[in-house]
Amino acid sequence: MTEQFMNDYELIGSPGCGSAIVEMALRIAGIPHRLTELPYLEPGPGRDRLMKLNPLGQVPTLILPDGAVMTESAAIILHLHDVSPQSGLVPEPTAPERVRFLNLLLRLVGAVYPTFTYADDPPKWTLPGPAADRLRDTVMERRANLWREIEAQTGKPHVLGERFSALDLYVTVMTHWRPNKHWFTQNCPTLAAAATQAEKNPHVAAVLERHFS
Repeated sequence: MTEQFMNDYELIGSPGCGSAIVEMALRIAGIPHRLTELPYLEPGPGRDRLMKLNPLGQVPTLILPDGAVMTESAAIILHLHDVSPQSGLVPEPTAPERVRFLNLLLRLVGAVYPTFTYADDPPKWTLPGPAADRLRDTVMERRANLWREIEAQTGKPHVLGERFSALDLYVTVMTHWRPNKHWFTQNCPTLAAAATQAEKNPHVAAVLERHFS
């Protein structure tokens, strides 16, 4: 491994996944990094390595220049802010938006994210057939209600109002997931508008193009 790569971050991710959020943050923060993309659920050398680094086998997984491993996108975002505070990913502790930022960040990763775990593959968690259908429908209804709650707390033109933050990266990527962008436009127009605003950032646009084109 070259000295340059040893001094870089390595982001392990998969197309269309939450690793796109961290990739955007790395680019906006101007932090040197390299990407390792793999189909993280498919058996093979890539998944074998991922499992050694992250026993949950999830992406994003970030390897720091000193070899330390970070998982969980919210933790990674907070770390990247510490590395590059001038990037504005996170409001400073004294900023009035700080409390709302932390609340919404944890709501996204702690409440909305798990709905994909259970609704994407219901037979993994219950009996196939009517029980699985009921689980999927219930979780999707829960997800819609969570988004409507977050919509009520969303400002303009960004999630926090006048200032951009990493929340805009989450919303921009997650509006590309189920229930889809049309649903957000119809049911959560302020969130949809914040995502559209974030897409004007060239770093955000480049990552979206690569992951969702």
